[in-house]
Amino acid sequence: MKKLLVVGLMMSGLAFAQVKKDTLEKEYKLEVAPLNKVEKKEKPLPLSKKGQFFVFYGWNRAAYSNSDIHFQGNGYDFQLNNVSAQDRPTKFGIVYIDPSWFTVTQYNFRLGYFIKDNLALVLGIDHMKYVMDQNQTVDFKGHISDPQYAGMVQNGQVNLADENFLTFEHTDGLNYENLGIEKYKNLIHKKNIDLVWSYGAGIGVMFPKSNVKLFGNERSDRFHVAGMGTDIRSSLNLVFWKNWMIRVEGKAGYINMWDIKTTLNNKPDKAQQDFVFGQVLAGIGYTFNTKKYK
Repeated sequence: MKKLLVVGLMMSGLAFAQVKKDTLEKEYKLEVAPLNKVEKKEKPLPLSKKGQFFVFYGWNRAAYSNSDIHFQGNGYDFQLNNVSAQDRPTKFGIVYIDPSWFTVTQYNFRLGYFIKDNLALVLGIDHMKYVMDQNQTVDFKGHISDPQYAGMVQNGQVNLADENFLTFEHTDGLNYENLGIEKYKNLIHKKNIDLVWSYGAGIGVMFPKSNVKLFGNERSDRFHVAGMGTDIRSSLNLVFWKNWMIRVEGKAGYINMWDIKTTLNNKPDKAQQDFVFGQVLAGIGYTFNTKKYK
């Protein structure tokens, strides 16, 4: 009888253990399965996942601090102090959407790639325009050997209004070609709309096409690597239908150009200047996923 009781207890214990094991396995499957399903259905938030990239095209307005411009060449070495300048936006029209005219406007291009979640490397071209204000009188320091142009200096100042002494601009353009790093944070996430904030910094080279006419010489008008620039930036990105993006960006930076070509025929003549700039830009872009999500 005792043997039968022991055997019965052993069999019931095995049965209970098997039932408990089956129950635990079922519970584990119920817990794990939804998690697996969530992972399979996971979609990347716009501008937030490693492997995503985006392209952007837009237009800008810019402002510049006053700067001292130093000119050097055969027979002259002088500096114009506190020179003011403005940008030169193209009048709104078909030129803003006609691809054959895209370099005429003050445009911006971006290509971004997310190296980590929420962290992107961004290659950019900022095509700004810089035009020296012609109607101004500025302080002069230095010497000019040509008596005609030396005579335009009166009481340590020179009036630039008649354009005979100097015209000076970077209008095709003040090209800042830069590489930046940007951090992104999703502020609003809805079914078809996301609002994403970014901030970052960049550094790059200045590749202007400077239009300069000094002392009646033939106008210098050519692309040339003239110096470097750096910036800090922040943007708001409205992403709709998961891929399309409207971007508004603010940027402030510093530009130093120490080799601005002022005459043709590879003469040693050059100008140097540095200044602070601010820029506001807006445009449209598109985001891509390089990873597949089920």
